[in-house]
Order: sequence, then structure tokens, then C-alpha cells
Amino acid sequence: MPDVFEKDGEVWIPSDYARGPRGLQGGAVSALMAAEVEALAAEQDLGAAVSITAWFLRPTPHKPLRGAPRITARAGRASVFDNALTPEGEDTPCALARVTVIRPRPIDAPPFETYVVDTAFDPAAHPLRPIPRGFGDPWFMDVTEVRYGGDGRFWFKPLMEIASGGGPLSRVVGPADWSHGLVRPLPNTFIDPNVTLTVELYRPPRGDWIGLEPQARWDRDQGTGAGRAVLKDVHGDLGSVSMAVALLRMPSPE
Repeated sequence: MPDVFEKDGEVWIPSDYARGPRGLQGGAVSALMAAEVEALAAEQDLGAAVSITAWFLRPTPHKPLRGAPRITARAGRASVFDNALTPEGEDTPCALARVTVIRPRPIDAPPFETYVVDTAFDPAAHPLRPIPRGFGDPWFMDVTEVRYGGDGRFWFKPLMEIASGGGPLSRVVGPADWSHGLVRPLPNTFIDPNVTLTVELYRPPRGDWIGLEPQARWDRDQGTGAGRAVLKDVHGDLGSVSMAVALLRMPSPE
């Protein structure tokens, strides 16, 4: 199966599975920017990407895209990369990202675990989560299996790779981008695009499933909101996600 984005020379060609409600899905866009940095960091043997902050400046169109990953700071084990995604033929980026990479180094300490392995837990045993339709057929969520655990946790299994060279961070970013939309205070009332996305990992995910324990808060007077979630796999916590949200009134049906 091809990736969500395929490289053609110097540009990335988005498949229909990169689509979202308006332009391309923010999780797909940020995952592509992370994947480019992960590939560049691997080439330079700088370690693993552990965090990303993405800014969505405007909807990303469904057209060839140019990334511009570059290292902007390096000190000790940590390196910082910036990336910008620009539609082909344009000069203004539609999305920006800053990614932190850390070179691994085992610590001299007694063995310890900060998460509990539960090999008996199986997200696939929980009910499928219905996926919204009407944003384009197909779209990004068509290549993600989603299940609801009934305990406030949602489980995502990506069915396609984002892009060649991607690593653990780019695999987590897509599901993480859904945190604010899973627990809307008022369903079917507002459109809630997130204008930022920050994902931080303290370890890479294990296995196929990415879990979220989400929360969302909205303010009607300001027309703003925020989402956040604990990121998990079947072995326990692995990081966190947060985003700022700009609320828009849902258009009336024609």
C-alpha cells in the first residue's frame, strides 16, 4: 500500500487519504513535517524526534507540497529543527513546525519502569468508533481504525504510513490531532479547527495502537478553545498533546 504522501522529485504528492474537513487534515500535515525531520535527523545520526509544535496558518490545499526541514540549533544531545510546508507555485507557507530531537543515551541507574505492561489489553476488542463522513471521499480517517474503550479512552491504529523516512513521532501525530474533537462540549454546533498542535513523547510507542485520554474546553464569548490528552499505547503512558482552537459557527444546512 502506498503512503499518505508520495515523494515526486522535490515535492510531496498528497493522496486523497490526506484530506480533512477543510483542505488537508492537520494531523496528516504535521505528521508529514515530522517525517521529513525524522528522516533528516536519521541521516545525521542525531537521535529520535521527541516533540513537535505545529502552526496551521491556513488550510493546506490538496496540491503538491514542498517541505524545508533544516536544523536551527544543536547543543549536547538535543537538536532543534524547523520545517515549513508550502504549496507548489506559492511563496507563503501554509504550515510551520518546530521539532526537537534527542540523541539516546542510557542512564546509569537501577532498572525502573514508569508504565505498566498489560499484555491482556486488546483495543480491537472494543467497539468501533463511527467516523464522520462528508469531508471528501476518501479522507484521512479512512486509513485509521478508531475504537472507543468506554472508559474515556479512544484507540487509533494507523493503516498507512505517512511518508517515507517517517518514524515514531510522525505515526503518533495523526491520532493526537483528534484530541480536541473527541469530547466536544456541544456536538454539531461549532467547527473547531485547531491552529496549533504540540506533541511530546517521553518514549516511542510500542505496537500498532495509539491511545488518547482527551479533554476539551471551549469559551463562547471569545470563540476559542483548547484540547489536550494523555497519549498511550497498550503498555501505558507515552506522552501528551495540546492544541489551541479557533471556533467557527457550523454553517446551516442548505
